[in-house]
Amino acid sequence: MKEHKLATSEKRFADLIWDREPIGSTELVKICEQEFDWKKSTTYTMLKKLCEKGIFKNEHAIVSAQISREEFYGRQSREFVADTFDGSLPKFLTAFIGKKKLSDAQVEEMKALIENYRES
Repeated sequence: MKEHKLATSEKRFADLIWDREPIGSTELVKICEQEFDWKKSTTYTMLKKLCEKGIFKNEHAIVSAQISREEFYGRQSREFVADTFDGSLPKFLTAFIGKKKLSDAQVEEMKALIENYRES
């Protein structure tokens, strides 16, 4: 994938596609007209941008994802941690949690998650 950041309108559009894919481009135009008050040209311009970013493809007038929503946001999250916290997950978690206290259930959930991803 070429770029991991989306503008707000791109995110809304991408979420709309992920929720409905595969979807015909004609149907997508109709939905965008209703949901966003977009003209046909706006929908196709936005679709072209997201296809160029490697997120979707439009083949034979059918729009589908090249990567899942979860994969996209996972990559975006990893890129954020890499750029903002020098790739350090502990630094990110410290900043994210701040001065809040974690419940016993949250601590146990995080321990289980860490164990699932621990290197052997």
